Amino acid sequence: MSDELVPADQSHLRASDADRERIAQVLHKATAEGRLDIHELDERLVAVYAAKTYGELVPITADLVLSGMPQPQVVPQYQPAVSGRIGGEPGSAVSVAFWSGVNRKGSWVVPRLHNAVAVMGGVDLDLTNARFAEAEVTISVFAFWGGVEIRVPDDINVKVDGFGFMGAFEDRVPGRPHIPGAPTVRITGLAIMGGVEVKGPKKKKSQILRELLD
Repeated sequence: MSDELVPADQSHLRASDADRERIAQVLHKATAEGRLDIHELDERLVAVYAAKTYGELVPITADLVLSGMPQPQVVPQYQPAVSGRIGGEPGSAVSVAFWSGVNRKGSWVVPRLHNAVAVMGGVDLDLTNARFAEAEVTISVFAFWGGVEIRVPDDINVKVDGFGFMGAFEDRVPGRPHIPGAPTVRITGLAIMGGVEVKGPKKKKSQILRELLD
């Protein structure tokens, strides 16, 4: 592998588990061929699984490529996201409800980091028709004697890891399948004597009627 496989403007991009496994396979093969000893293998495997970006993976096998030999394609070329939801001018970075209410819905652009604060009030964030400034965004929530409701559509990836203290931080739609190329929203934060609730998309009247008939 050489730096040519990862252009300079892409070396900062996040590597996937599959990328790390391909690098590990190259190292195991090199050890079997006598290019690395067992101690070098251990050291490099530690570096592989600690790597976060393509740029960190490149040097690990750089000295295993011999002149005149084909270079192993262990790090894939970056494929741009296919989702039409990514991109746009970021909207407000904060939603604050203090003894009041805030409602964000419709076509708005979620910035890389959005802070939602509810103190004896309520914040409703509807991502159904939202766009996302970047492929990965974070919504950081703080609820104190208040509530935050976040509605997420089916065509994005969602990670919920908040904490409730004398309150609740609930994910109502866990176990979602990962969607390649879709934006990822991480929802984190703290609820103190308050509640944070992550919900799926609103059901249409026809869906509700069909479920009742079933």
